[in-house]
Amino acid sequence: MNFGTLPSGESVELVELSSGRLRAEVLTYGAIVRSLEVSGRNVVLGLDTLEDYLTRSRYFGAVVGRYGNRIANGRFTLDGVEYELAVNNGTAHLHGGIVGFDKKVWSIESNDDKSVTLRLISPDGDEGYPGTLTARVTYTLEDDALRIDYEMETEAPTVVNLTNHSYFDLSGEGDVRDHVVRIDAEHYLPVDDAKIPTGELAPVKGTAFDFTEPHAVGERNDGAYDHCYVLGGGGATVAAGGLTMEVTTTEPGVQFYTGHMLDGDATPYGPFGGLCLETQHFPDSPNQPQFPSTVLRPGRRRTSTTTYRFIQARP
Repeated sequence: MNFGTLPSGESVELVELSSGRLRAEVLTYGAIVRSLEVSGRNVVLGLDTLEDYLTRSRYFGAVVGRYGNRIANGRFTLDGVEYELAVNNGTAHLHGGIVGFDKKVWSIESNDDKSVTLRLISPDGDEGYPGTLTARVTYTLEDDALRIDYEMETEAPTVVNLTNHSYFDLSGEGDVRDHVVRIDAEHYLPVDDAKIPTGELAPVKGTAFDFTEPHAVGERNDGAYDHCYVLGGGGATVAAGGLTMEVTTTEPGVQFYTGHMLDGDATPYGPFGGLCLETQHFPDSPNQPQFPSTVLRPGRRRTSTTTYRFIQARP
C-alpha cells in the first residue's frame, strides 16, 4: 500500500502484518513501526502522514543507524584511520547523523501476512562511515510478540549499531510516568554533560537508576531517564493498563529513555508521551575499547534479535 512520495520522488510503502492478537503497520521509510496493536490497542507512538514523519518525528518507530546512540565529537579511529561524522546533537554524533537510516527508504526483500524483511544498502562514506554496508531488518509477528531480527554485512571494516526507536505507551493515556519498569541490570553507564558514557560501569544498587525491582517511571529522578543499562543476560518488563511487555534481546545493553524531552509543539506528543527500550551495544563504543566491540569486518555477518512480548492481565 502506498503511504506517500518523498520530495526526491521515492515512493514509500506501508506493509500490514497480522498474527493472533497483534496487528502492525511498517513503513519502508526508516523501516518504521508505525503502529503495533495488541487486542485493538495501539501501544506505540506513530504519525498520521509521511509529511509528519519528515517534519515532526523524533525517530518514532524507526531503525536508527549506522550507529544508534551517540559517538563523542563525531569521531572515531578504526585500524589507525580517523573518521569524521556529522555532529548533530550538541557535540555528539547521534543515531547515524543528519540523514541516517531512519530517513532512508528501505526495499522490501520478502513479505507475508506475519513478516516483512527490509533491506538497505549504505554506500562507503555514507554520513562519514567507511565501507559499503548491507543491513536487513525482519519484523515478525507471533501470536503475542513482535520479534525484530537484524543482519549486517560490510565490504570494508566499519562500526555498526542498529536498534529500533519505538516509543511505547501501554495504557494509551499519553503519559508513561505510571508505567512500572523492571530492568535486569546491576550496572548502568553514567554520562557526561554531552550524554557520552564516562567509561564507568556503575552499580545501580542504592541509586535512582536501580530497576532490578519494579518501579514506576515517575517515582524517582523526576521520571527523567536516558541511560544505557548493562544487561545481565535477561531483559526488561514494562506494565501498565492491564498489559505487560517483556523485552528480551541478544544485545548487551538497552537504552532506557522516558520521552521527557518530547516537545508537544514540534511533535504531536508531549513530555513522557512514550518510553523507549532500545536494545543495542553501548554508546560511544568505537572510542571506548573496554566496551563490547561494534566493529564489523568483511566476510563476517552480525545478527541480533529482540523480542517484545505482550501479556494481558486476566479479567
